[in-house]
Amino acid sequence: MYGPLANGTTSVMFEGVPQYPDKDRFWAIVEKYKVTTLYTAPTAIRTMVRWGDEYPNRHDLSSLRLLGSVGEPINPEAWMWYHRVIGHEKCPIVDTWWQTETGQILLAPLPGLTATKPGSACRPLPGIVADVVDNEGRPLPLGSAGYLVINQPWPGMLRTLFNDPDRYVDTYWSRFSKPEDGRWIYFPADGCKRDAEGYYWLLGRVDDVMNVSGHRISTLEVESALVDHPSVAEAAVVGRNDARTGQAIAAFVSPKGGVVADEALIQELRDHVAKKIGKLARPASIVFTDELPKTRSGKIMRRLLRDVSEQRQLGDVTSLANADVVHDIAERAKTMVAQED
Repeated sequence: MYGPLANGTTSVMFEGVPQYPDKDRFWAIVEKYKVTTLYTAPTAIRTMVRWGDEYPNRHDLSSLRLLGSVGEPINPEAWMWYHRVIGHEKCPIVDTWWQTETGQILLAPLPGLTATKPGSACRPLPGIVADVVDNEGRPLPLGSAGYLVINQPWPGMLRTLFNDPDRYVDTYWSRFSKPEDGRWIYFPADGCKRDAEGYYWLLGRVDDVMNVSGHRISTLEVESALVDHPSVAEAAVVGRNDARTGQAIAAFVSPKGGVVADEALIQELRDHVAKKIGKLARPASIVFTDELPKTRSGKIMRRLLRDVSEQRQLGDVTSLANADVVHDIAERAKTMVAQED
């Protein structure tokens, strides 16, 4: 909120959830207040895709001139829906990567200047010196996937953690920095792929990169492959411990309305992921659910899904907007038989 307010921009906030009193709450607000810039999370966008076009189509959204995405990588299918249904193919989409700690956006397209690619945060903003490196901190060539790093200071960077300077260094600067050479490298703990044209594709937290039989697979890649299937509205993927493969891929899928969620669809989804990514990326298990557990801001709580997958006691659910969903998923998961070949 600080940036818009510091620049004298009117900001609109609302209390509650986007589906109350009806699923057009966002769009009613846009129409009523002639909102020009809409900035929301990919999870919220995917939820609205599942609800259907009828809700935004009830309202005049012509005041919108700029759309933004924040909080996690956005899958291309959600990006295209946002572009087509909400922006009516006339609003630039600014897919932003940053952290609370960075104090500002670091990777994002410049609206009207950068040629965008659905699902990519595009390039570092002017003055931001980013790179993608391997396990040893060596820069990787274009077309490779590795770890995102920031190599030079930037204006909004954090200087320390309150009363804990050692933790500040250990958390953000210890992985790739070489103090003996005077090199300090910020590591945000995110995986990233950089394509042949130098566009950055965020893969999520390093914790969200699964190690399946020695192969590193991003949860985002598998989720995007699942959502690419015409029967799927939303998906969340986690890695669970597996004695044979190290980690196994566990998927939680919300089908679109009217879709029959049965064993045939499970096999179809596994085959679809194998075709899109490779056989190693096929989910070992798929649990169908009407909703995924989300915070009030719309983020999927994958931590809780990991608890469900490994049959651990559920962690804190107080931040969820739909806490009952987790217990329902846990019950469904108990009856699930592993679907591995």
